Amino acid sequence: MTYTTPPGWYPDPGHSGDGPQQERWWDGSAWTDELRATSTAEWAPPTAPPYPGSPPYPVSPPPGRMSRGRRIAVGVTAVVVAMAIAGGFYLLGRDGDDSASARAGDVPSAAPSLPGQRPPNPDGPGGPGGGESDAPGMPQTEDGYATDAASGISIPVLDGWTGESGVVGAGVTTGKYSCPGDTSQSCVRGGVFSAPAAAMKIEATTAKAAAEKDIQANAEESYGGEIYGKISSHEELKSEAVTVAGQKGYLVRWKVVTSKGDDGYVQSLAFTSPSASGLMVVVRSGFDINDKAPKLSVMDEITQGIKAAAGAGSGSGQGV
Repeated sequence: MTYTTPPGWYPDPGHSGDGPQQERWWDGSAWTDELRATSTAEWAPPTAPPYPGSPPYPVSPPPGRMSRGRRIAVGVTAVVVAMAIAGGFYLLGRDGDDSASARAGDVPSAAPSLPGQRPPNPDGPGGPGGGESDAPGMPQTEDGYATDAASGISIPVLDGWTGESGVVGAGVTTGKYSCPGDTSQSCVRGGVFSAPAAAMKIEATTAKAAAEKDIQANAEESYGGEIYGKISSHEELKSEAVTVAGQKGYLVRWKVVTSKGDDGYVQSLAFTSPSASGLMVVVRSGFDINDKAPKLSVMDEITQGIKAAAGAGSGSGQGV
């Protein structure tokens, strides 16, 4: 839970939609005044084409005000955000504060998100209300799914879950509650998030290697840090080849024991994108072990329900 977005160039959150999109330097804790022309060279594999009707990199909407209940730190429209944490994912906002600015200065340093990003919208794409996104450059999606345009996949949004689509990354969550290590923060009982492996700096060329590489970080970022305390132990429950969205993949699942609050299940799943040959996709899942959390079988249900995004092409399915 101590994940901090690394310094780097990210889409300017203050871009109003007029004129060319630029990138602004994030120094690890705040936005700086440094701007440059957009570039995808830092993370995007050359084989990953832009999603139809979308720019080839994430677009962040301009800063603004929003209600506390909707200010959720899973800005799946940014490169690193969707993969920050799964179960144990905490939501920004302070009890008693009915509104909060989405600007850089208001985001705690431990937030797994870049400021100025669009929060999940319950009535937006993939959410319970379905419909299309109203944010510039966001992909069109199918009702009942959250679409990760860069990865070319859609994640099912089950009853009682909220989903958010993104140009880079997608996520679904359920069961908001006060975090065990900091009750001023909000956590969720379960979450599933996706992004291209390259966005997470995972250079593995096979699905098995990518999943095995990611599982430790997934566990630490989902159930470690100040919110859940130190992970005292873990047990591997699964490590197996799977087929996801018609592609060969691999998943690793752990049960983790924490020092604060609930223990949890974490899963790292990797497979080749169904729309871009050679592009590896990573999907992180995390569920609390609690009567109020989704059953472990729901993790399997969501995994099996992941499909190629509408209009996506066909990948090679190689590299397990």
